[in-house]
Amino acid sequence: MNESWLEIACNIPAEYADELASFLTDLSGNGVCMENICVDAFSPGEIPDSLRVTIKAYLPADVDQTLRMAELETYLQELSASRPGIYFAPPVIEPIRSEDWSTSWKIHFKPLRVGKRLLIVPTWEEAVPMPDDLLLRIDPGMAFGTGGHETTQLCLELLEKCMDSVWPAPPSLLDLGTGSGILAMAASLLGAGRVLALDIDPDALLVARENLAVNGLAERVACDTIPLELLTESFDIILANILAEELVRLASCLAACLNPGGILILSGILIEKEELVHQGFAALQLQFIETGCAGEWVAMLYRRAVLP
Repeated sequence: MNESWLEIACNIPAEYADELASFLTDLSGNGVCMENICVDAFSPGEIPDSLRVTIKAYLPADVDQTLRMAELETYLQELSASRPGIYFAPPVIEPIRSEDWSTSWKIHFKPLRVGKRLLIVPTWEEAVPMPDDLLLRIDPGMAFGTGGHETTQLCLELLEKCMDSVWPAPPSLLDLGTGSGILAMAASLLGAGRVLALDIDPDALLVARENLAVNGLAERVACDTIPLELLTESFDIILANILAEELVRLASCLAACLNPGGILILSGILIEKEELVHQGFAALQLQFIETGCAGEWVAMLYRRAVLP
């Protein structure tokens, strides 16, 4: 069944994108997406400072749009009035079918190499792996994790580096916020022992289990919706690719679930939130090792000290 939606599009200066995205999330009750404008430039120095972006939100077609559009227009008018000289275009709303936006992204998801050995291939594409490649087939569905996002790539690169270290036995691993299951599956292919994939979204775990089955890893990776705060097990490696604020909130729980000598990889962190995360983990018995950076995102690697 193809469900109909109303797409709200707002074109604004990029520096106000986060502020508007937060408002639209509350207004619609759903997530939002951002589209950058195309720029004709050969180097970053040629890109003008006043870039504009389009923020899109979605309402079910049977929702009365009048009141919500009035709220949005009032919000944009107030935003414009408080910032003289800044142009906020009127919002545009139009009907769209879910099939138009829930599957159209697939044309941009192509086979991707990450690190030294990982080859990530969408389930609907063909690829010829090299002899040493670890082939990972992914259909993220509506869950996060194709391998194309900088946060996922940073996690995969740090994970591969850590797995190349000498472990006395195959390390146990926790993937917090597993989404499509891509990190948990990569860990298993790279040689992890016990792997637990957690996500509070049951729909994400359905996607993860489907991907596990496709890759023949269903018996090697466990999935659960248990909150981290209730987890009593500890691990040699923990991957947490979630928002910076959530990382800080869960910092003590993450440290408590990490074995002595264990590795903690944190991702999903915007560059401007790096110091926030550093401060959030500063009081814990963890040694900061390094930061990886890609685009506007960073991933941070910590190690827990070995008990004397």
